[in-house]
Amino acid sequence: MKHLVLGGVRSGKSQFAERWIAAQRDQVVYIATSQVWDEGMAERVAKHQSYRPTHWCTIEEPIQLAQTINSAVNEHPEAGIIVECCSLWMTNLLCAENEAQFKVEREALFETLQSVESPIVLVSAEVGLGIMPMNALARRFGDEIGVLNQRLAACCDQVTLVTAGLPMALKS
Repeated sequence: MKHLVLGGVRSGKSQFAERWIAAQRDQVVYIATSQVWDEGMAERVAKHQSYRPTHWCTIEEPIQLAQTINSAVNEHPEAGIIVECCSLWMTNLLCAENEAQFKVEREALFETLQSVESPIVLVSAEVGLGIMPMNALARRFGDEIGVLNQRLAACCDQVTLVTAGLPMALKS
């Protein structure tokens, strides 16, 4: 079972995804993609960490997501996997300014998702409901995350949009 959970900032998507994966398996591998660049981000990460059960295995990996998922499946075959989050992973790839790496990592993720049999929940930001950004990087991010989310939705069994803490099934 593959499940994509979408939502905006502070929508409740992460807590929804954590509850979903915990209902699938007792053992969980939490793949964290964020990088801590400032105090505000450090606070966000700490808040997310405080929600997680202490027995979950956490792996921090900002770029090589497909490789990390494959390793997690091999090392923890009975575990469910949560990826938190695809939009931060996309940000990391775009900010690396390596177009070849961007394409390789993105396609590797889709190849990996096709082969993974463990339950996996992917969290990603839905940003297509806002205004058109003013700068080129923000516009590219909006375009890329929109396409990524569409492709993830196509390969997932379930897709849920979370708004104001309320889940709405888009695909089940």
